[in-house]
Amino acid sequence: MLTLPDKWVWDHWMVDTGSEYHIFYLQAPRSLGDPDLRHQHARTGHAVSTDLVRWEILPDALDAGAPGAWDDRATWTGSIVRKGDTWCCFYTGSQNAEKGLIQRIGLATSHDLVHWERYGDRPLISSDARWYETLDLSKWHDEAWRDPWVFADPDGNGWHALITARANHGPADERGVVGHAWSPDLLAWEVRPPLSEPGEFGHLEVNQVEIVNGQPVLLFCTGSGQISGRRRARVGTEPSATFAAPAASLLGPYDLANAVPVSELYAGRIVRMRDGRWALMGFINEPGGGPFVGSIGDPVPVDELPGFPGGATPR
Repeated sequence: MLTLPDKWVWDHWMVDTGSEYHIFYLQAPRSLGDPDLRHQHARTGHAVSTDLVRWEILPDALDAGAPGAWDDRATWTGSIVRKGDTWCCFYTGSQNAEKGLIQRIGLATSHDLVHWERYGDRPLISSDARWYETLDLSKWHDEAWRDPWVFADPDGNGWHALITARANHGPADERGVVGHAWSPDLLAWEVRPPLSEPGEFGHLEVNQVEIVNGQPVLLFCTGSGQISGRRRARVGTEPSATFAAPAASLLGPYDLANAVPVSELYAGRIVRMRDGRWALMGFINEPGGGPFVGSIGDPVPVDELPGFPGGATPR
């Protein structure tokens, strides 16, 4: 388990170099007292492991930007890909001047996964009102445009980013979609229509897509309060959880109507263990309705998660 005595840790993203796992995670001081305050004080921590269980803490990867920068309030969840000899970390940022209400996506780069430099002084991917909801506090509590999951196009045609976003139409509690952007080179980005239809969730956080035992699978998480009334009427009450949905391909369509909660670990990511099996890791949120824990749990093989597409057999 990754736990820090003086900081809460929650969302994470991973890099596997073949010999080590590097984990990057959101962190905030426990001295804040109220864990709900952590989001506006988030910074990006970094640790390394050979077994996904025992972790060595390394220097922090990203602090907030300089005063007046687009990311001077907080740095939030991202993902890392490698291009040539450069590691590219796409991350979410928010700004003090906007009270952290608007989210954008920027880039930091590294040659060793330890020392990171921001690319330029502007975000690279911002929301597009043609398809996505922009800030409207009568509809939602922020402008959702975060948690980029970046991966290479399966056919070699550039790069894709899956993004936590909301459609610009429909009932407020049903607008959650998988946002989409495409790039030929990881620097110039074109925002495209969402890869899912609204209706099931208010938002789909921390997306990840992988092929598990031949089955494309979309992972995301959502709180019990962000599940749409339409879905609750159909399937009943569901917990705050990491969900998994079968997909036709890495780029969808994603079958969100048949998404199932697979773990109460929140913001779950799947990663390959050294024995070749996929495992899920996420942070310990509020087990049993208790207080926020703020630690990242040990890996759980997906074949132990009931209903995981391509993984477990329902029990």
